[in-house]
Formats: sequence, C-alpha cells, structure tokens
Amino acid sequence: MKLFFIRHAEPDFSIHDDSMRPLTEKGQYDSKLLVKTFTGETIHAIYSSPYIRAIDTVQPLAISLGLKVQTVEDLRERKISDHWIDDFETYTRRQWEDFSYHLPEGESLMIVQKRNVAVIMDLIKHHSNETIVIGTHGTSLSTIIQYFEAGFGLANFLALKDRMPLVIEMTFKDSVYQGFKEVDYV
Repeated sequence: MKLFFIRHAEPDFSIHDDSMRPLTEKGQYDSKLLVKTFTGETIHAIYSSPYIRAIDTVQPLAISLGLKVQTVEDLRERKISDHWIDDFETYTRRQWEDFSYHLPEGESLMIVQKRNVAVIMDLIKHHSNETIVIGTHGTSLSTIIQYFEAGFGLANFLALKDRMPLVIEMTFKDSVYQGFKEVDYV
C-alpha cells in the first residue's frame, strides 16, 4: 500500500482565517503541475484536510482522475490559538521541545499527531493494497512522519516548513510501515 501525502501549495498568508486561507496564483499553478507527478500511478482515492488550501491543492489531480476529494475533519492542521501569533518560530520550537505544549484554545503536537494518525490507521485498514492521496499541512504531515520515524524532529520540520507543495510517499506492507521518501513533483 502507498500513501502519498501532498502538503498544500503556497497559501495566501494575508488571510488569517486558517480554514479559509486560499492558494496564491503560484499555489494554484503548482497544484496543476502536481497532476503530472502522478502519471502512471493508479490512485484509488483522494482524501484531504477540510481546509481550503489543502483541498485546492489536490483538486486538479482529483479532476484529472475522475475522483472526488473526500474531506476528513481530523486531517486538519493544528489550531495554534484564537489569535494570530507573530513569533511563529519561538512557538514552533517550544512545541517540538514539548509535544504537549499549546497556547490557550490551541492544540499540542501530541493532539494533532493522535487525531491524524488515527485517520491514517483507519485509511490503511480500509484501503489495504491500494494507493491513496492525502491533502495535508506541514505540521500535520510532520507529526505523522514523527509517529513512524521517531528521529524526525524540529530540524526536519524546519527543513520542510517552507516547501510548498511537498509530496511524501509512505509505504506499508500488510499494514506494517515500511518507510517514506520525498517524491519530486514536476
């Protein structure tokens, strides 16, 4: 079984509503390029975070394959707080140092990981020996990778933080994790 995680393309950060943040023009263009990346792959289903930028990133692929993007609430990105924070770097470091740390009204990385991994395990169970695509976010994806690869930490997250879109392939054999790799997108 293969899971292709697609971290959303470039979003418009001038929109502070996390769930409604759209893609920039460049993000829309890059999302269309992703279609070529999957030429030759048989994709059985496409799932996504319910956030607009994640859906809009996988939508061109779904259209090209005649599939529907199925949104799953628990694939959403972490909630940081009810307020925009300016010092994202310090906040991020603190979260990676303490997986239980969160701001008021926000989520810890542990909570994000737990809900995302629960969805992934359910998808593995229901799509055994199939290939699926999942539209996701940088932090969500990083916590999923960290669940399977304990050595994945802050430095790895920071290396991926500004890469949009990003395609990661995870493989499983008989529901057992085999490994992951980055996939170059066209």
